[in-house]
Amino acid sequence: MRKLINVVLLYFIFFHSFSLKAQQDLFKSKDLSSIRIETLSETEISQVKTQLESSNLTIEQVEPMLKAKGMSSGEYAKLKERLISTTSIENIANQNSQATRRTQEPIKNNKVRDSVNSRIFGSELFDNPNLNFEPNLKLATPLNYVLGPGDELQVTLYGVQEFNAAIPVTEEGRINIIHVGQVPVAGMTIEAATQKIKNSFAKTYTSLRSGQSKLSISLNKIRTIKVTIIGGKQPGNYSISSLSTVFNALYLAGGPATYGTYRNIELVRNNKLVTKIDIYKFLVNGDQSENVGLKDNDVIRIPVYNSRITLDGEVKRPGIFEVKPGETFADILAYASGFSDVAFTASVNVVQKTDREYKVKDLKNEEFKIYQPLPGDVITISKILSRFQNRIQIQGAVFRPNSYSFYEGMRMKDLLAKAEGLREDAYTKRAIITRLKTDLTTEILNVDIEKVLAGDVESNVLLKKEDQVKVYSILEFREKYMLTINGEIRRPGEYEFHENLTLNDLLIQAGGLLNSASNKVEIARMVKAEDISTSDSTKAQLFNVAIDASNNEQTKTFLLQPFDVINIRKMAVYEKPQLITIGGAVPYAGEYVLSNKNEKVYDLIKRAGGLTAEADVMGVKIRRPIQASQIEAISEVNLNLDKNDSTETKLTKKLKEEVKYAVIPIEWNKISEDPNNYSNITLLAGDAIEVATRNENVKVTGNVLLTSEIPFVKGKGLNYYVNAVGGADSKAWKKKAYIIYPNGKAAVTSNFLFFRFFPKVTAGSQIVIPEKPLTNKVTAGEITSFASVLVGMAGVVIAIIRR
Repeated sequence: MRKLINVVLLYFIFFHSFSLKAQQDLFKSKDLSSIRIETLSETEISQVKTQLESSNLTIEQVEPMLKAKGMSSGEYAKLKERLISTTSIENIANQNSQATRRTQEPIKNNKVRDSVNSRIFGSELFDNPNLNFEPNLKLATPLNYVLGPGDELQVTLYGVQEFNAAIPVTEEGRINIIHVGQVPVAGMTIEAATQKIKNSFAKTYTSLRSGQSKLSISLNKIRTIKVTIIGGKQPGNYSISSLSTVFNALYLAGGPATYGTYRNIELVRNNKLVTKIDIYKFLVNGDQSENVGLKDNDVIRIPVYNSRITLDGEVKRPGIFEVKPGETFADILAYASGFSDVAFTASVNVVQKTDREYKVKDLKNEEFKIYQPLPGDVITISKILSRFQNRIQIQGAVFRPNSYSFYEGMRMKDLLAKAEGLREDAYTKRAIITRLKTDLTTEILNVDIEKVLAGDVESNVLLKKEDQVKVYSILEFREKYMLTINGEIRRPGEYEFHENLTLNDLLIQAGGLLNSASNKVEIARMVKAEDISTSDSTKAQLFNVAIDASNNEQTKTFLLQPFDVINIRKMAVYEKPQLITIGGAVPYAGEYVLSNKNEKVYDLIKRAGGLTAEADVMGVKIRRPIQASQIEAISEVNLNLDKNDSTETKLTKKLKEEVKYAVIPIEWNKISEDPNNYSNITLLAGDAIEVATRNENVKVTGNVLLTSEIPFVKGKGLNYYVNAVGGADSKAWKKKAYIIYPNGKAAVTSNFLFFRFFPKVTAGSQIVIPEKPLTNKVTAGEITSFASVLVGMAGVVIAIIRR
């Protein structure tokens, strides 16, 4: 038992000491083969993460070292996974490259486009919100970067011996390295400082001399420098990155102020002028030779401009340009990217300023390279004239109507040759030349083209610049002739007339005759006469032609003339079989064809086998399609039958749903006794005969307390059935009650003196109680007015009687 306790105690001490060791410094352990990541606490993992962050390393960078000390790939994966779970991926990614440097937030000025200075050439470089001249701080460390106080170096030694630290450059320009000492680096490039630090390290770390260890030095933090900008839109002192250039600083200041120069910006360092910056060099040629790097306490001075001119009109980049001494108009034109495509380049207009007034100067093309613009010049480039130097035009019946180049001595025949001659439809007796005279008015010249082509010198007129020649077509002088064909043809309508067009040709064009076409065709032809005849009232000449629908070739010899109207008559008898429908209580319900025009209800019901035993002889009716003109009238019916719907009654809705049909009641009991009875009507195509089955109930609807069906009791009247459903409601108009019988016939309540006669109730009928119409009650004021009128009339009557 004591031995077991000793073993457990030793096991605890071993792993606890290992955990403490791992907590103190995991990466300095020489043997990691026995480590188990799952035994490490969250505190120990946090210590490892802190160690990585302080050394500015990532877990991927130390992977070779961990595996070289015996850590297995599985344990490394577990370590990496636990580190990721305790830190954000973004923080690890930011530590993933030596070239990534933590710096202060750069100063940013919100850019707003300057409407006042927007025309100044170069201003868009600084007041365009979409442009950005901030220095790129995410590049690898430049080898020519000069170190100074405020910079921070990342020094890493890896291999047999290890060292990792972020070391700032002190105000004295040195870096303090543990076990190595102080190394002066201020004023040195990063390349020179790296070599000097390596030499100092080699004195302490012998493995660096033997090559068993390697030393890496990079810039971890960039120092901030202060520059002063004078004459900018936002002048002042700026703290910026030491990698910044003149353009970076100018961008922060918003560029030159309203009167600031863009071409003589001064960089002052240690009270001495270092260089002058001309932004035009960058804008025009992309030259950044003057965009030098800045140093601490530099001053950027933007003086006022000496000379500016305005360039307007037809140039590619009009605006306001700054002019240096010795520059000519040709130089300014190059800044404006040259003339536009429609610019008048022979001369430009210059408005100059004198001591008292303005002066105009015409600058010729040959003076562009010698004229030096004066301050305040306004130079305007106009468009070329909207006219042609040598144009002549030909239109109409030629093969190539177009504009052609004119030359002195050009004649009509020459122009026709340029247009590749006349078309076949050309009218050769006359062509029109519209000529522009010297006072810009026009005149017309007539030319006989037939004589021109025949070689007549006099007709071959001499042409002038801007002449417009019109060659007419004979088709222009012809009216467009049409023909009309109607009737039993597949494609009736209007067709274009052609010479020698026959009736047969037109029938084929129109798709041929229909099967219903008769053999009679009527052609109406217009009557033409020079004088009006009082004796002849004929308006059209008629021709009757006999044709055969199966052989249209018979009409080949009949020639048509313009504006003929052809009517293809329909056969006197040509009717397709017409259907009617019968349904309900008949043995053979379905569709039937009308056998003759006078077939009646009795005949068709007999064809359907007569009525069955369940048929209601009082329930035979016909649903007949009605014309479209009748639909609107029926849809407007409003009988106010439903108290639950204030806008439409159920019956009105039903009428609208069945608006395409009219119901015709049939009295079958009378027809069966006498087939000649008036109720035995003639059937029409589309009729639908409905035979209702026997119904022993009476339906009560409308303004009653309960819509229901009550069993029919012979001899009982309307009041019996209304009372059976709870009676009428408060809105009921009982004196207008009516009954709809099974065959669709209706009967209404009648009145005589004080007596009311309700219609007879039969089995299968429907009692309808309508709603009272709304009426306006007489107000007290109306009663008073009415009484006043009566009193007045009574007074008038009494006065008349007394006379």
